[in-house]
Amino acid sequence: MENVTGLSAGLIAAIFLIVLAVIFAMKSFMVIPQQTAFIIERFGKFHKVLHAGLNFIIPFIDKVAYKHSLKEIPLDTPSQICITRDNTQLSVDGVLYFQVTDPKLASYGTSNYLVAITQLAQTTLRSVIGKMVMDQTFEERNLINTQVVAAVDEAAVNWGVKVLRYEIKDLTPPEAVLQAMQRQITAEREKRAVIFESEGRKQEQINLANGDREAAIAKSEGEKQSEINIAEGKAQATLMMAKASAEAIREIAKATEENGGETAVNLKVAEQYIEAFGKLAKTGNTLIVPNNLGDMASMVSSVMKIVKTEPKK
Repeated sequence: MENVTGLSAGLIAAIFLIVLAVIFAMKSFMVIPQQTAFIIERFGKFHKVLHAGLNFIIPFIDKVAYKHSLKEIPLDTPSQICITRDNTQLSVDGVLYFQVTDPKLASYGTSNYLVAITQLAQTTLRSVIGKMVMDQTFEERNLINTQVVAAVDEAAVNWGVKVLRYEIKDLTPPEAVLQAMQRQITAEREKRAVIFESEGRKQEQINLANGDREAAIAKSEGEKQSEINIAEGKAQATLMMAKASAEAIREIAKATEENGGETAVNLKVAEQYIEAFGKLAKTGNTLIVPNNLGDMASMVSSVMKIVKTEPKK
């Protein structure tokens, strides 16, 4: 009986040791997820940082004191009232993006790095906006964000945190200021509309004046070209008539040099003289009498002599 009792106690002890060994083995190995870091303390003192992957610790001696995510983390900063340089109250809130770069400092550099960077971001934001007038705060958001990031990141180095950027979400002035801004915007738009309308009328008048001027220039150029063409036509006609007259005179001169040519010329002149006088006498109701009838008779007599003396072929 005693042997059975001793065997049972030994079996229980063996099972206990096996269970203890399994628990010890399970506690000795720890798998850390990606982008995560665990802070291990041994006897209450910092021992090491465990990074992603399979890690070994001593159970019951080593303890996981802190767990940190190494991913980029967005942190909402609560809305707060900021006073501008021209004493205007603005309600401002934003988002701060940061990342834990040193898990040891993030654990022991400050009691709570989230509260620390949030408070510092808010105080820096109030300081930056306090240096600007209200209109600048709407125009210089990028400058405000940059200055907040620079100030918080400089202090966060001691907390093992890297501040990446800060973005203002809402920047709201009081209702009275909003109404005044709306009236100002409306007045400015009406002013621009009036200016644009007057500029349009001005441009219309300029265009009409330019059109009239160009039309007048085109008309004068056309009249000028027409007169030039008429003058050139008349000049060419006169030149052609002069050339024809010269050619006729040359032909007459040649004819006078031939046998009987001079007689024919004299006859032709006499005929034209008599014909011209006859036409002149027929015009109107007035009787025209030559000033010297003797000359007329002499001309007729000369013509008759020419005809009589013309040699027969």
